[in-house]
Amino acid sequence: MMHGQALTFVDRAILIGRTLILSDLHLGMEESMRQKGTLVPNHQIDRMLKDIEALLRSTNPTHVIINGDLKHDFGTISDQEWREVKKVIRLIKQHAMVVLIKGNHDKVTEIIAEQTGTPVLDHILLDEHIYICHGDVLQDNEDFKHADTIIIGHEHPAFALEEDAKRELYKCFLQTTFQGKKLFVLPSYSALTTGTDVQEATFLSPFLKEIKKAHITVTQEGELFDFGEIEL
Repeated sequence: MMHGQALTFVDRAILIGRTLILSDLHLGMEESMRQKGTLVPNHQIDRMLKDIEALLRSTNPTHVIINGDLKHDFGTISDQEWREVKKVIRLIKQHAMVVLIKGNHDKVTEIIAEQTGTPVLDHILLDEHIYICHGDVLQDNEDFKHADTIIIGHEHPAFALEEDAKRELYKCFLQTTFQGKKLFVLPSYSALTTGTDVQEATFLSPFLKEIKKAHITVTQEGELFDFGEIEL
């Protein structure tokens, strides 16, 4: 069980003590979508900055961990991504210290880290027992072995709700287990990535390959809805 500081879901993030953890911002995604022929209005960054500032003010963290996929494009960083990355990091640094965890979209994270003076890590061990990594690859190190709780992103979990003929997906948190450890999966923070239906998906993360059931908490407009444990 948890020892030390309590873990709490807040909007699309997790708060542990005064450390705020969010994942999968996918900055610059609009430009990538437009290049592929999808017309997307270019105001997502304004909404994200507003949401993040409200989250920072309500939680008052001393540290913020961005758990992978800060930006969207693989391998390169577009002008839009670079502008948006700097805006987000600048905003967070007005309130707290920032740490970046590498994600599978973050091949140039070191450049971002160097240019913005932000630490970048493969993982972090919080409160001596909470292991935080993006979740795209399995971890095998002493910190992981020592931990009893894991927090990942990467999967973009969502839960489908149906009413009459209408079916909608909502971002959600997953709580399950992996190798005897508690496992929490963050929803994507980006408004453009609703996510993948956890009841129908073939999971991408190796942490979730053997998952049979999970506790579902839907997050919508800052409100949380507990759907209990479901079979997957």
